[in-house]
Amino acid sequence: MRQRTVEVEGLAIAIRDAGPADAPGLLLLHGWPQSSHAFEAIVDELAGDQRVIAPDLPGIGGSHGAPETGEKAYLARLMKGLIAVCGLRQVIVAGHDVGGQIVFALLRDEPENLTGAVIMDVVIPGVAPWQDVIRNPRIWHFAFHAIPALPEILVSGHERAYFDFFFDILSKEKSAIPAEARDIYAKAYSRPESLKAGFDWYRAFAADAKVNSHPSATPIATPVLYLRGSAESGDIADYLDGLKAAGLSNVEGDIIPGSGHFVADENPGALAARLARFRQEIGA
Repeated sequence: MRQRTVEVEGLAIAIRDAGPADAPGLLLLHGWPQSSHAFEAIVDELAGDQRVIAPDLPGIGGSHGAPETGEKAYLARLMKGLIAVCGLRQVIVAGHDVGGQIVFALLRDEPENLTGAVIMDVVIPGVAPWQDVIRNPRIWHFAFHAIPALPEILVSGHERAYFDFFFDILSKEKSAIPAEARDIYAKAYSRPESLKAGFDWYRAFAADAKVNSHPSATPIATPVLYLRGSAESGDIADYLDGLKAAGLSNVEGDIIPGSGHFVADENPGALAARLARFRQEIGA
């Protein structure tokens, strides 16, 4: 695995890059409050016969430059640019949390450019069960993070402690996310612009929901796999039904055992095996 930086629309994007340059591509997108380090344990494992790219999302960690917005359509456009800059072909895009919302935006806007897509542990703004999720008092942070400026004021300098709260309550076992990884994630958001970029993803939810609330006029036939950790709350069937109603005509679901929300950290072996099996299933 190599770590380097590429430029997309004037932004410096740090990437983990592994595998044969001309092999079919796999793009791995992390969520909040993580970085590409989330996929550290699986990049090389999946790179035997495919080109694997895992970026720090714009503004996060080793990626520098201020993104224009946290709207997922914009971030999807940047990821399309990253695919082009890296020369990826026959691309499967897999995203966790906010990364999964970006994957959905790519599916909606660029389905013909994707061989397959994987969405992990996330609800899509504007897509069922979105309304149920945002009404859930356990998801209080969606509203808090959307407040302008205040989250930065309160969290700046306390990133590790604040992120620990979410790692502890959303993982199946706290110990699955070790101190070293938690330190790396906290550092990835320690710059003011990084902290803002992460909270801006939440501030864009209303705009994302407005775009996503209109089902695709033409069914999207790209193969899609939706994954949830076994200890995640919510019935996976509700998420699959929502994605189908939004226009995804070829979607299946599965559960990653022994995991809560942070599947790549909590059970990387099972995740890598399921991603490899998905690739085989769709003949990529």
